[in-house]
Order: sequence, then C-alpha cells, then structure tokens
Amino acid sequence: MAQQVSDLIVERLLAWGVDTIFGFPGDGVNGFFEALRTHQDKLRFIQVRHEESAAFAAVGYAKYSGRIGVCVATSGPGGIHLLNGLYDAKCDQQPVLAITGHTFHDLIGMDYQQDVDLDKLYMDVSVFNQRVMGPAHAVNCVDAAIRTAYAKRGVSHICIPKDIQEWPVSVSGKLRSGANIPHHSGDWSAPSSAHPSSTLIRKAAEIINAGSKVAIMAGRGALHCREEISQLADRVGGPVIKPLLGKAVLPDRSPYTTGGIGLLGTAPSIDAMDDCDTLIVVGSSFPYMEFLPKPGQAKCVQIELDASRIGLRHQVDIGLVGDAKAILTDLLPLLNENKEKKFLKAAQENMTSWNKLMEERGTRTSMPLKPQVVTYTLNKLLNDDAIVSSDSGTIATWTARYIEMRGTMKFSLSGSLATMANGLPYSIGAAAAFPGRQVICIVGDGGLTMLLGELATIAKYKFPVKVIVIKNNVLGEIKWEQMILDGNPEFGVELQPIDFAKVAEACGTAGYTVEHPEDVERVLGEALRHDGPALVQAVVDPNEPPMPGKITTQQAIKFAEAILRGQKNAMTIIKDIAEDKIREVV
Repeated sequence: MAQQVSDLIVERLLAWGVDTIFGFPGDGVNGFFEALRTHQDKLRFIQVRHEESAAFAAVGYAKYSGRIGVCVATSGPGGIHLLNGLYDAKCDQQPVLAITGHTFHDLIGMDYQQDVDLDKLYMDVSVFNQRVMGPAHAVNCVDAAIRTAYAKRGVSHICIPKDIQEWPVSVSGKLRSGANIPHHSGDWSAPSSAHPSSTLIRKAAEIINAGSKVAIMAGRGALHCREEISQLADRVGGPVIKPLLGKAVLPDRSPYTTGGIGLLGTAPSIDAMDDCDTLIVVGSSFPYMEFLPKPGQAKCVQIELDASRIGLRHQVDIGLVGDAKAILTDLLPLLNENKEKKFLKAAQENMTSWNKLMEERGTRTSMPLKPQVVTYTLNKLLNDDAIVSSDSGTIATWTARYIEMRGTMKFSLSGSLATMANGLPYSIGAAAAFPGRQVICIVGDGGLTMLLGELATIAKYKFPVKVIVIKNNVLGEIKWEQMILDGNPEFGVELQPIDFAKVAEACGTAGYTVEHPEDVERVLGEALRHDGPALVQAVVDPNEPPMPGKITTQQAIKFAEAILRGQKNAMTIIKDIAEDKIREVV
C-alpha cells in the first residue's frame, strides 16, 4: 500500500503498464526516487548521464514500442535539461510523460534554490501540464497526464514540489475536496478514431481513379499498414515515396517504392513528384514543400489521423481523417486497377539505375575512406529485425540511402526537430523496450560528442547497442549548408579530434577503429558479434559531399560562390563531386 504521495504516483504508473523510466536523480526528486527504490522490482529505473538523454530515451522508447515513454528530472536545471528531448517528442507527436520536481511548496516564488517555475516553462511543449497539490490530486494528475499524452500524441508534464512528494497518504482524506470523488479517474483504452463517411471515401476514390500518374507518399502514420500500402501501390500503379520517418513502411527493395524524398532522398522519388498528376499522402506532414508537386500540378487526397494537419503542406482536394489502415481498407475496393502501370514501371527502371549508383558509391576503394562504404557494408551485416537509430546531419543521408529496411526492422531519428544528439539515447530506449534485439546507433562525431557520457550508460546496463561513429572531425551538414545553401566558405565547423574507441573503452564499452576500405567488413563484423555494447569509429573523408538526388541550378551557383570566396580544400572537394557526377552519368 502507498505510504507517501510518491508511492501513489509510482503505483499509478504501474497500473497504466509503465515498466521503465529514464532519468537522473537530484534533491528535488529525492522523495520520488525513494518510491522508485522501493518499487524497483516492478518499475525499472535507467540512469542516464544527462537529463536531455532521459527525454530522448523516452522518445525512442515510445517510437519503437508504441507505448508511453517516461522520464524524470529534478527541479530547476534538471527540468530545463529535459526540454530539447521533449520538443523532439512534441514535433514528432510521441506520447511522453515528464515528471519533474520543484522546490518546497511554501517557498515557490520566493527565490529559493532551484526555484524555476517548470509548469510555466513547459507550457509550449506540453499537451498536459500540472503541478501536484497533494495526495488526493496525485492520482488524478497521473491518470489525466497519461490519458492526454496518448490521446493527443504529445508531452504530458507533472511537477511535484519536493515536500509534497513525501506527504503521507493518510492525510489524503482530510485534504480531499468534496467534489473530488475517490477513484473517479481510471484506466483508459484508446477510443476508436474518427472515420470519414462512405460518401467522402467514394469521392476520394473518384479523384484517384481519374489520375494516370498516381504517386503515394507514406509517412510514419502508415508504419502499421504495410500490406495496405503495397496493395494501394499495386492497384493504382504508383510508386511509394517515403519521408524518412516512414522509412520502414515498406522494405527498401520493395518493387513499389522509390525510397526517400528531400535533399537526402532519391532521384526517382524527385522524378515521381515532378511528374505525378495525383498525390496520395498517407500519415505524413513532410515539411519540405519544395519537393512536393507544384501548385496546380496534381490532385491530392490526404489520409491523416490529426485533422489539423490536413492541407498543412499541400493543397488537398479530399481529406480523410482517421486511422490509415482502417481508411485504406475501405478505400481499396473502390479503386480501379491500373493494369498497364506505366508510371510505376518507369519509377522501377529509375530505381534500378539508382541502386546501381548507390552500390558504385558504396564499394569505392579509394582513400580516404568514404562514409558511404561504412553504411553500405553495415547494411549487409544487419539482422532482419534490427532496430536502427540515426542522428541528425550528413549521417542521416548515409543512413537513409544505404541502410535498407527489410523484415521487421525498425528505424527512426529526430524528424521535424532534426536535433543533434538523439541517436545514442534513442538506442538506449530501444534496447530497454526490446531486450535481445540487435540495436544499431549510427551517429556523427559531432552528435555523439554532445551526449558522450551515454557510452557509460550502455555499459552500465549491458545494453548490447552497437555504435557506428562516422568520424570526419567536422560538422559536415553545417559545412555543406554554408556552402551549398548560402554560398559561403565553411566556418566554425571544425572539430577537435577525439579517439572515440579509447573513450568507449574507458566507459566500459568495447572500442574499434577502421580507416581503410578493405578492413570495414571485418571490423564491423567483429563489433556486431561482440557480446555487449561496442563502438566502431570509422575515420572518413571530410570532403565527401552528401550529394542530393538532383542538383539544382541554385545549389550549383551557391557552391561556385563558396569556392570563389575562399573555401579551403576547394580542389579536393571539386574532385570528389566530379567523381560522383561521373559515376552518376555513367
């Protein structure tokens, strides 16, 4: 039986099926940590080295498991540190509960130590945000927080003053208001989502049937309906284009997909978007509108669980609000079969050429080692149920293009927020949610350095995470953005080299290094076979460009401007780009 308010909260989390909580202790949550200690046989606490990691791990846990991720931090700075990870959850619409401490309830606002009003600070990031006022309020808050996080697919926050955490439950009856009926809040099952009318679905089918070049963009909202998406592509004879959060919707070698879209996408996906006369968007709010059909080019049907996102990126002729799987099940019988499938066949031919180009770039033997060689080789060694997390930066390009989804593989990264440093904490969340599965973290040296201490976390909990560090001693994405988008020479992007293999070993994680193309498969194989966490630092060419699927005239002009303004290693970069373009033309 619960003795204190913190016990009530922990027991309520258990009632909701929470089994893991990520966090970092502090005096502002000491009462809550005592409850975690006394319930450690039922609720597992994973101690990270930075509160930001706790939030990221909770997001990764939610993304990969579909269950709510929970994190805890102390008052003041601890709660502040959670924010970046919580904004990642907000931007990618993941259910996460953040529990934070506060100073003594009767010293709030009195400039006492760590007196930061976190419930005000969290107003923008949260869908539910309350300060616990006593024992009778605690259960209500937990129930409402979890219920709202699931229903609104966002961040819930409960803040508990440090003394209230230790108030005895025995006073609850004395403090309970007459209107607060005991046990009125309770467990909750997700209600069936809204479903469009049959009339609206028929109108959507009419638009699709009228199209001769139908393209399908399937995002993370379609991850649970692989079969329906395949049937849709086959029925309409249209290629499936996958924003990065929807990478696992279809296997990358499926005959129905042209892979990713955007700067790190494929040329066949760009071609399909440029040529289509009808666009079906399923569960995606892909933000880069410049890669979507031009205004007036294509009719559009959008299937989306969140009604507020209908028409957010592209003008929509019919919006179907509800679960993608249920809507597609009703829509498919109404669609005419495109027997010629000319548009799809053209996309398939383009993908054959694209895959040959990727293989050509991924098997280069020149020095310095090319980053594509690392991810291309890694792809061949992964299990068919691997869980892969990527960080932000050029590393996302190498991962998107060379790590191919197959079997029951899962993949994610920071989508709309596109923050650095998420990769390793995501992998911690994945390892906690799926013990025994292969968990891969592909990260750049810039992103890894930000939360480097989590190498000790995977060692402490013996999480068998394999960390692949693409080490080029530069913030690569920012370097290329400065050149290609702004026409400026790189500045402020060089990194002090770190021997990550030695750091990993110092943290208790196995460390490996690879610098030569002929050694990549052997070293990666050794690391993947290692019984426990391991890190491979791949020392790669800092001047290898993450070539977009298609180079625009504006990008070429900006690149030329950067060269003229004094970009260092200009001739080396020009040589690498020229080699890539020659391979593409050939």
